[in-house]
Amino acid sequence: MRHQISALLLAAIALSACAPSGGVSRNLPYGVDGRGDAVDGLTVGHRLMEAQEYELALKAYYRAAAEEGATIDTLSAIGSANLALGRLGQAEKMLRRALEEDPTFVPAMNNLGVVLMERGKLGEARLVFQQAFAQDSGQTDSIRENLMRAIAATEAVVYSPDEEEGEFRLVRREKGKYVLLTQL
Repeated sequence: MRHQISALLLAAIALSACAPSGGVSRNLPYGVDGRGDAVDGLTVGHRLMEAQEYELALKAYYRAAAEEGATIDTLSAIGSANLALGRLGQAEKMLRRALEEDPTFVPAMNNLGVVLMERGKLGEARLVFQQAFAQDSGQTDSIRENLMRAIAATEAVVYSPDEEEGEFRLVRREKGKYVLLTQL
């Protein structure tokens, strides 16, 4: 019996030596204090978007949505990350949800316009860009350029193979960028 108590006492001492002390977890990298506050998911996501790490940014935005709820900022950010990843259907859905929360949120309007342009919904894209331009009072160059592209795209004539020399043709170069070409 005495040996059993001694064995239990030794086992308890050995286990207590393995337990983390001072609130530091074994799972954290060396030098990281687990008691500190985490950086906001939106901030992390914005930094990752700048670094063109769109998939990681999307995960950070989802974390922010889980912590803060589905706010206008998180919905718009999730939509923007999906747009950057080329997931146009998901981007459109999130950006529309963001605009349901606040119909005057210019960044969500602009990004929704870009999504609509990419999906070939030119008329609706033009209206969305016009609303964004009006809300922004024409102060943002990118919104003005997007509106001009949408206007040009909606007013572009359907060209036939018999088109005359010197007429203009709207050609898409890459995502959201268009060029007017002519044969001189």
